[in-house]
Amino acid sequence: MNSVLIIGSGGREHAILKALLRSDRPLCMYAYPGNPGMERDGCMLVDREIKSWSDLADWASQNEIDLTIVGPEAPLVDGIVDIFKKEKLAVFGPTKAAAEIEGSKAFSKDLMKKYNIPTAAYRTFTDKKSALKYLKEKGAPIVVKVSGLAAGKGAIVCETAEEAENALVEIFDEKKFGEAGARVILEEKMTGEEASVFVITDGKKYRILPVSQDHKAVGDGDTGPNTGGMGAYAPAPLVDEDLLSRIEKEIVKPVLNAMEQEGRKYQGLLYYGIMVTPDGPKVVEFNCRFGDPETQAVLPLVNCDWFEMFKSCATGRMTDKPWTVNQGYCVSVILASEGYPGSYEKGKVISGIDETEREKTNVDVYHSGTMFNNQEQLVTNGGRVLAVSAWADTLEEAIETAYLSVDGINFEGKMYRRDIGAKGLKRVEGQAKVGG
Repeated sequence: MNSVLIIGSGGREHAILKALLRSDRPLCMYAYPGNPGMERDGCMLVDREIKSWSDLADWASQNEIDLTIVGPEAPLVDGIVDIFKKEKLAVFGPTKAAAEIEGSKAFSKDLMKKYNIPTAAYRTFTDKKSALKYLKEKGAPIVVKVSGLAAGKGAIVCETAEEAENALVEIFDEKKFGEAGARVILEEKMTGEEASVFVITDGKKYRILPVSQDHKAVGDGDTGPNTGGMGAYAPAPLVDEDLLSRIEKEIVKPVLNAMEQEGRKYQGLLYYGIMVTPDGPKVVEFNCRFGDPETQAVLPLVNCDWFEMFKSCATGRMTDKPWTVNQGYCVSVILASEGYPGSYEKGKVISGIDETEREKTNVDVYHSGTMFNNQEQLVTNGGRVLAVSAWADTLEEAIETAYLSVDGINFEGKMYRRDIGAKGLKRVEGQAKVGG
């Protein structure tokens, strides 16, 4: 029996676990640090005190782990893959040098400029005075981005110059983002709709997963502050076959080639955040790992031996075995704590998860921010608490099933968007009218 270690504790990692368990292969699953949902699904949590990634690599060696899958970006940017590879361990994810494509927005913007990959016009700054001068020249709207990791909250869309000035004060003077804000990018605000394109690769060969669409703003109609993501759906009708072919030709292949040219061969999952503009597709950002919550909407649609897929990419020999993609849709709705993405309370008792999953075979509930309290009750322990995913033959059915399941799960202060997938549904209905 093969053994797998998943690093991470969120809904993304829970979705990866469930995908592996759906594969027709017996697996012995471990997680660090994991979460209650993963444990409930038969995943054992690493029970040793881990003070460094080297400690975890030692544990993996001693326990003869066949494959390690790294979920979050921080360990990847820290160089966990390099540490594991030094111990001759198979690990899915990019090296520290390759992970800089997310770890430094300044690096990724310069890479795209050097290799003529379409993205927004920009300038990078290390001091507020120079940034303010550029802002005065360019005016608003404009996007202010910190170069380093900021848990998905480091891009501030500013409609006025005053908003941009305030953002620069927060970054440079108030150090809101710490070291992540040591370098700041000011870039043009692109117009259009965003799509998330996941590419799994061994550095040479690659496959593109179903394209998804995230919902970053906390409120319905894309209102309120940005979050780590309030829901997603796949496939996104925004990106048809012709557009995907163009994205592949103009962006996907050139980026992988550019990384190899730079001596940063990319192995793992590369997330291309794409803006579909009137001038064509352009890159918004890269992530060096699966997105959250898009993963919870994408993986339920793809059937394959995920162990073989991840292991073959990790070892540089991507499998040629085909995968099948369900022809329907998947919708994932995030249940968050009241107050998120600001301050929120923890420890609220959660009910209804078991009943929801038992009643419907086309629904998964992924744990993002949960824990057991002293009474062994499942309680909230984060801003994003759960992801409820449902799949069906049509987008309308998937949306309806997801929200019926959301209604069955309760905790005090439960907060969620009520329009996940609505953009896609409008587009599907418009295409049906044109086709009819």
